[in-house]
Amino acid sequence: MDKEKTKDMADRIFRDMAGAMAVGLAHLGTQTGLFRVMADQGPMTLDAVVRGSGLTARYVEEWLKGMVAARYLDYAPATGTFCLPAEHAYLLASETTDHYMGGLFGMVPPLLTVAPRVLQAFRDGGGVPFADFAPECREAIDLMNRGNYEHRLVDYWLAQLPEVVARLTAGGRVLDVGCGTGQVVQALARAFPASDVIGVDPDARSIAAATAAMAALTPPPRLIHATLDAVPTDLRCDLILLCDVLHDLPTPLPVLRDIRQRLAPGGVLFIIEPRVSDHLEENIHPMGAMFYGFSVFHCMTQSIAHQGAGLGACMGPARTKDLLAEAGFSRIDSVPIKSAVNLFYAAHP
Repeated sequence: MDKEKTKDMADRIFRDMAGAMAVGLAHLGTQTGLFRVMADQGPMTLDAVVRGSGLTARYVEEWLKGMVAARYLDYAPATGTFCLPAEHAYLLASETTDHYMGGLFGMVPPLLTVAPRVLQAFRDGGGVPFADFAPECREAIDLMNRGNYEHRLVDYWLAQLPEVVARLTAGGRVLDVGCGTGQVVQALARAFPASDVIGVDPDARSIAAATAAMAALTPPPRLIHATLDAVPTDLRCDLILLCDVLHDLPTPLPVLRDIRQRLAPGGVLFIIEPRVSDHLEENIHPMGAMFYGFSVFHCMTQSIAHQGAGLGACMGPARTKDLLAEAGFSRIDSVPIKSAVNLFYAAHP
């Protein structure tokens, strides 16, 4: 046995365990507002952080030290001060922007909460349906995606489809399948007020949250608590979106065929999926490990819970395009959008 390889593995386990604890501490930092308190403040004493946050001193002290150990914060021993560098604040204290990463931390608690049920599924089959995840899971998904949908969806991503944008600007119809709490629907309704914007999702709590969030829009977009087959078939759409949804579907092929039939002549299906390779050896990196974890604890299991395909978050571009071709789409384009985490496709009937 190679002792050096064993030592390297032990070091990796400690690093991964440290990463798990760092994520937990960082989640506390986003939820308590500690990162916001420290943003743009330069070096701060413990007392200054406590005063700014209004939190319990002993907990703040241990959190600060943990975040220093994890290299989220800088520490100056000579002055005993803590500092959130501007480069870190850019990612950690920038809610609603398209570069905020704090939403990732919020995914871990609800996913690990269902770990006992996922363990049972390993032994007995089945899975955990989305409705059974804690409300914090929906909130974390929103927080992860909100900035991108607000700032990139229309101005950058859909701008790659100028003919579709022209139709929606003039007054077309767009359908977001698996709309969740409605971030995409809101962005589209604001950008294209002349268009008929519809969102559909089978999760009652997500639709309720979307309805509340969009109450101030005039007129409010249409939200349907149902699966796609409940949407009237005579509503032909210029654009249909599947935003981080396709790999979650229990029956992806029938849904894609249904979508193709609902597209107007010249309409487009726009798909967002995780950025992974078709080859496992090319996914051996932190992003790949994160996506496989999301898949086991969230994406794949909720599909299998409904006796579904269980495609998982890492199905890759080849499987995606094969599904679209099998569903009858005549042209499938990879859309050249720069993103560290997403792949984009435009499918034409």
